[in-house]
Amino acid sequence: MDRDPERPITRPWSRFPGGSARRMASPIRSFMAWEAAGGVALLAAAIVALIWANTDPSGYSAFWTTPITIGSGDHALDTTLLQVVNNGLMTLFFLLIGMEVKRELAIGELADRKAAAVPLAAALGGMVLPALVYLAFTAGGPAQGGWGIPMATDVAFALAVLAALRTRVPPSLWALLLGVAVIDDIGAIIVIALAYSGGLNLAWLAAAIGALVLFGVLTRMHVQTGLPYIALGLLAWAFTAASGVHATIAGVAVGLLMPAIPRRRPTAEPGDEAVSPLARTVRALHPWSSFVILPIFALANAGIVFGTGTLAAEGAAAAALGIGLGLLVGKAAGLSLGAWLAVRSGIGVMPQGARWSQILGIGLVAGVGFTVSLFITDLAFGAPGLSDAARLGVFGGSVVAAVAGATVLWTRGRPECEAT
Repeated sequence: MDRDPERPITRPWSRFPGGSARRMASPIRSFMAWEAAGGVALLAAAIVALIWANTDPSGYSAFWTTPITIGSGDHALDTTLLQVVNNGLMTLFFLLIGMEVKRELAIGELADRKAAAVPLAAALGGMVLPALVYLAFTAGGPAQGGWGIPMATDVAFALAVLAALRTRVPPSLWALLLGVAVIDDIGAIIVIALAYSGGLNLAWLAAAIGALVLFGVLTRMHVQTGLPYIALGLLAWAFTAASGVHATIAGVAVGLLMPAIPRRRPTAEPGDEAVSPLARTVRALHPWSSFVILPIFALANAGIVFGTGTLAAEGAAAAALGIGLGLLVGKAAGLSLGAWLAVRSGIGVMPQGARWSQILGIGLVAGVGFTVSLFITDLAFGAPGLSDAARLGVFGGSVVAAVAGATVLWTRGRPECEAT
């Protein structure tokens, strides 16, 4: 019998014995199911964006640059529909990332140091090497600032690839990919905060930190009313945007402050489990993120106009090639090398039932970098020429990485994985 879906995770599901390892703990299974299904919606939205942009390029551009004014008078904020999506809606996506990071660190796969060693080493290798591959093509040129683009893994697309392979992939490799994706998200957050934010305004930054501190105090006091949390979250978002740090970082910070451990109610019956605020929020937000926020983001950002001029700008060809090879070669080699070093050094253990060829396959699948890669593209390049070339590199590298990774995992699937 499966666990209660509201029961907290108490140990990494990849180490459950026998058949229960295949069923996985319910919160993780639910998360991965939403992400995999969301990957399909994301792909559909990207295809629609490509068709729209190439059949009506002026209409596509005009729609997403529609001016929007928020507020009135001296306090009015003039923005565009695209910026509302990228700076507003995507904050909710990064809030979800922050909560998943918190859950994994508190009660999930990354809570155990031995279990976390291999995903940590693999993720670090899978971030550093793609950036180095990119810089090998672009260093000293106008596109060198995009080094953060190939570092990202799109967990929704990556899990959708594994879901298509079903039982040919050992459960331990699902855990490895999820752990790598969580650590990769942490790396992306740091990169965005440090490399792709504007000049800091310390007064606004202090105000944002103050709002976050108050948010944390409310969680410590176990305040049940949701309105104060929403108000402080909105203030933290506004103050963060005004400080020069990208506004989505506020979403991550709020997610990390959410309590991941349920607080037992005084009147609860023995054996009853309370549901943590983090679990409740994830359960409410995840469908919106997977099927509304991310597809809208893809629709707004994936519209590349293919033509002879796509790579005409200075440094554009180098950017596209660096991103494509960074995602395809850098991710696979970096992730595999990091995992090998962790196992060989004894700080980590080989994922149960996995082969090194399958680790390579996971590294290739991790090279599917879509959502966060496109997000960083928007931050790194203001010029349309470089931006379009970077998007082309993201698409090309991600598609080839997905196909190559799926092929390796399918051909190297163990018979016992197929028998379930």
